[in-house]
Amino acid sequence: MTGGQLPQPPKRSGANDGWVAIGYLLSGILVWSGVGWLIDRWLHLQGIPIAIGAIIGAIGGIYLVMRRFSP
Repeated sequence: MTGGQLPQPPKRSGANDGWVAIGYLLSGILVWSGVGWLIDRWLHLQGIPIAIGAIIGAIGGIYLVMRRFSP
């Protein structure tokens, strides 16, 4: 650095933010659906835990997106 300049933070890209949001949502749904699938295999509840897991994963993904991108 010359002349006492401070380093500038890298510029954020809207496309990168979008991919991060999609990643949070998809990973939440997939992980919690997988947990629901394991519970379904264990208790034989005809797919109900998978649906509940997908809903919980979507809610968790939305929460993480809101937390990351809120000012």
